[in-house]
Formats: sequence, structure tokens, C-alpha cells
Amino acid sequence: MKISEEEVRHVATLSKLSFSDAETSEFATTLSKIVDMVEMLEEVNTEGVAITTTMADCKNVMRQDLAEKGIDRELLFKNVAEKENNFIKVPVILEDGGDA
Repeated sequence: MKISEEEVRHVATLSKLSFSDAETSEFATTLSKIVDMVEMLEEVNTEGVAITTTMADCKNVMRQDLAEKGIDRELLFKNVAEKENNFIKVPVILEDGGDA
């Protein structure tokens, strides 16, 4: 299936992207090749083959959720330059950050 440059431009516009003519042409060619490869897979006889969602034997390893005693607050704030109301004060890094 051939994907046209016009289709690439249309999707790019919907995505608020812009590409040069060379990039648009390259995308059209690459996407056409990808669609052709997928169409080739449709020709493979998969009758009697079980559905596979993953090739890896993945298992979640969960630990028991236990409450643990935290670190002493005074020790945490030992090397802090400025603190206020149990928070670490840091310099404002955003232009309109104000005094937040």
C-alpha cells in the first residue's frame, strides 16, 4: 500500500508538525515500506498457532508492604542551608515562580 506525501502532510498538520519536502517524501517512502511488511505478515498461515502476547516469561515480584520507621528529621536537615516549616527552601528556578 502506497502512502502518499499528501497523506503524510495531512497527518503532520493534524499533529501540528511541519516537515520539509525531502522529509515528507522520506516519511511517505518509509511508512509505505512498513505497511507493505505488515501486509506480508497477513499472508502467513497461522491456523492452529496459539496467540502469543509476549515471548518473555514475565512475572511481577511483589514484596510485602510494611511500614518502616523513617529517618530522624534533624538528621535529614543537618546539611540543609535553609528550611521553613519542615520543608527545604530552594531558590526559585522559574521566571514567574514568585515566592511560591
